[in-house]
Amino acid sequence: MESREEETAVYQSEPAEHCEVNSRLERVLSDTRLSYFKRLQLASWIELKLLFRLAAPAVFVYLINNAMSLSTRIFCGHLGNLEFAAASLGNSGIQLLAYGLMLGMGSAVETLAGQAYGAQKYEMLGIYLQRATIVLTLTGLPLMMAYIFSKEILILLGESTAVASAAAIFVYGLIPQIFAYAVNFPIQKFLQSQSIVFPSACISACTLVLHLVLSWFAVYKLGMGLLGASLVLSISWWIIVAAQFVYILVSVRCKHTWTGLSMLAFSGIWEFLKLSAASAVMLCLETWYFQVLVLISGLLDNPELALDSLSVCMGISGILFMVSVGFNAAASVRVSNELGAGNPKSAEFSVVMVNLVSFIIAVILAGIVLALRHVISYAFTSGEAVADAVSELCPLLAITLILNGVQPVLSGVAVGCGWQAFVAYVNITCYYVVGIPLGYILGFKFNLGVKGIWSGMIGGTAMQTIVLLWTTFRTDWNKEVEKAKSRLDKWDDKKEPLLKNGM
Repeated sequence: MESREEETAVYQSEPAEHCEVNSRLERVLSDTRLSYFKRLQLASWIELKLLFRLAAPAVFVYLINNAMSLSTRIFCGHLGNLEFAAASLGNSGIQLLAYGLMLGMGSAVETLAGQAYGAQKYEMLGIYLQRATIVLTLTGLPLMMAYIFSKEILILLGESTAVASAAAIFVYGLIPQIFAYAVNFPIQKFLQSQSIVFPSACISACTLVLHLVLSWFAVYKLGMGLLGASLVLSISWWIIVAAQFVYILVSVRCKHTWTGLSMLAFSGIWEFLKLSAASAVMLCLETWYFQVLVLISGLLDNPELALDSLSVCMGISGILFMVSVGFNAAASVRVSNELGAGNPKSAEFSVVMVNLVSFIIAVILAGIVLALRHVISYAFTSGEAVADAVSELCPLLAITLILNGVQPVLSGVAVGCGWQAFVAYVNITCYYVVGIPLGYILGFKFNLGVKGIWSGMIGGTAMQTIVLLWTTFRTDWNKEVEKAKSRLDKWDDKKEPLLKNGM
């Protein structure tokens, strides 16, 4: 029998390819010959390498994608306060409708593809990608109506005619973006489930540079204003989609998971739609939660100042939230891969590590925001009144950032396990039964304004986070492995022929 030193050397010398799902971590966690602290040390080292190889590029991708949207609002903000308010309202009030729905429906691919990859059913990933693209594209057609009638919708919700009219112009240019989302999110989840993230990061970085140049040219040189800014944003998203799909076609890493067009993409559409709908409800309720905060704030006295100051805070939160979203993606991939591979201890350990790392980073970022609270708004707009309002909101922003260090990661765990329907009920209760009514009472009845609205909604987020923490803590990971196997058996329709001549 090998000594402990020899066993340790074996674990440390094994390759740790991030795209490979194997039992290395599971064996370390199960090895009773090693002391508890030695197992913890070795397992932490293995998991952190796997985690950061996934999370770091994912964070970069989400930061870049968010930076494109944010830079568009900044270009509009330098046209004037009305334009900045209009772009912020159009982005947070209408555009997030499509973003939340498409991202949520795309997470069905994340669950199925991640578990299939862990179970080495590689050919199913390409089928899930095509099936999701069909479902999301069809969903985009009715969504387009909300964009077309955005002015009437915003006025009906109580926004001023001037702001609603300007926001509608901005939203019209975002219509092509709906269908870019419909293709991008399935592709994104397809690649992430295989731990292929770095190529997407490179594509997003190059696109951001091009986006900034095109936005400057359209807004300032051609004088296209709000419409030009939003059209450029739509074009940039389509560039990302095209580049990622070309990568899938030519990459050796996708040769087993993309085998060409398949008629199976058109089978089981209804079942896939139901799973996608559960995923969409879960994530939409989260995405729309702070969208409601923006809409309610537009009903306050001096709505332009309220929207501008809140938009700055939401912009900062959105940028830093992408760090948590990157860890959300890493958590989902790690958990779904390990469950698909039949490794319950590895899945549980991954959950602990990703939450701990994300929380520590969130606390650090919150401290930086508080230190810069008096000057941070000038990156968005030059108004002194806005700067003062933002400074007052920064303590609430810091609390939100800390909560966001845990809550999105737990949602990623839920996606990896396939708990979307359960989390949807939790979100309805915590966000819409508790958070929004509490925020409305504090904001309007107690005259606390934006701070009251936001404080109430933070309460809903904290409640949701506690529920998910408790649920995750009580999870039987051996049962989750069995559920993953049952889910894969249900969705395994690889037996029909594939059309080898792909796009």
